Amino acid sequence: MTRYKLTLEYDGTPFVGWQRQDNGPSVQAEVEAAVEAFCGTPVSVYGAGRTDAGVHAMGQVAHCDIERETDADTVRDALNHYLRKVPVTILSADPVDDAFHARFSAVRRHYHYRILNRRPPPAIERDKVWWIPKTVDAADMQAAAQVLVGHHDFSSFRAASCQAKSPVKTLDQLDVSRNGTEISVTAVARSFLHHQVRNMVGTLMWVGTGKWTVADVRAALAACDRTAAGPTAPPEGLYLVQVDYP
Repeated sequence: MTRYKLTLEYDGTPFVGWQRQDNGPSVQAEVEAAVEAFCGTPVSVYGAGRTDAGVHAMGQVAHCDIERETDADTVRDALNHYLRKVPVTILSADPVDDAFHARFSAVRRHYHYRILNRRPPPAIERDKVWWIPKTVDAADMQAAAQVLVGHHDFSSFRAASCQAKSPVKTLDQLDVSRNGTEISVTAVARSFLHHQVRNMVGTLMWVGTGKWTVADVRAALAACDRTAAGPTAPPEGLYLVQVDYP
């Protein structure tokens, strides 16, 4: 038996999220079905991050154990064959030590949030960005973002359904930049609370549109109360882009 580290990209639009659920199709279930079709037996697949419904991935990582004697390229190509009808692609399949765990071995996760800031709505990327037609000041968002970097109690940016044992996290990076009509938010940390990135982006958008100041974000963080912060940004602009391991 060989443990494989799978690196995936997917369009989260048609899925209820990464995690297998009873209320609709999930990325995890699709990958498990592909592995079972290849191996002939049911196989559990474990992901590095439980992306929500509508959230995309460019570098999600998962692992599974395959008993069939084969090689990494064959695993990758075979799984892509069985996944060809859904927007999920295995970018690579790499043999790893049995101690490797996609979720628990991860030391850092990188998220990217895309905002389209223009009057006309998106057509081609309709489900891939958050469309904001009003004027947004990305520099003000960047200044406010730095208030959130560091070791804090992020209760104000935590979903009510979050199952994390503690709201205290260390945010390594939160940067906002503009390239033409697109505003990008990059968030990096070992782990995040449920909806933390989307809640931070929604709060920063209040700053970008002039509703809030940097001081308001500082006060929201200190309040440790979800009702003190801004709204939850929609899922379609969020991407899990990379997961780091030792």
